[in-house]
Amino acid sequence: MQASVHTYDLDARTGEVLLDTGRVLPFPAAAVEGSGLRHLRVGQRVSIEVADGADPETAGATVSRVWIVGIGEGETIR
Repeated sequence: MQASVHTYDLDARTGEVLLDTGRVLPFPAAAVEGSGLRHLRVGQRVSIEVADGADPETAGATVSRVWIVGIGEGETIR
C-alpha cells in the first residue's frame, strides 16, 4: 500500500503518513529502521505495511514498515 509522508521528526525518526483516503496513521522509528532511508520529507510517497495486517481504516491502526521501492537492502527497482 502507498501513502504520503504527513509529518516526520528526523531526530526521533517517527512521524505520520497520510493515506489516499485522508486517514492519518502514525509510525514509530522501528518502522523506518532497515529501510535504507536516511531522511523522509513531507509529501514524499512511500510504501507502507500496517501492523498485524490490520485494516488501515481501523481506529488505532499503526504503520509497521515504511520504505521506498528500490531503496535499501533486498529492494530492486521494478
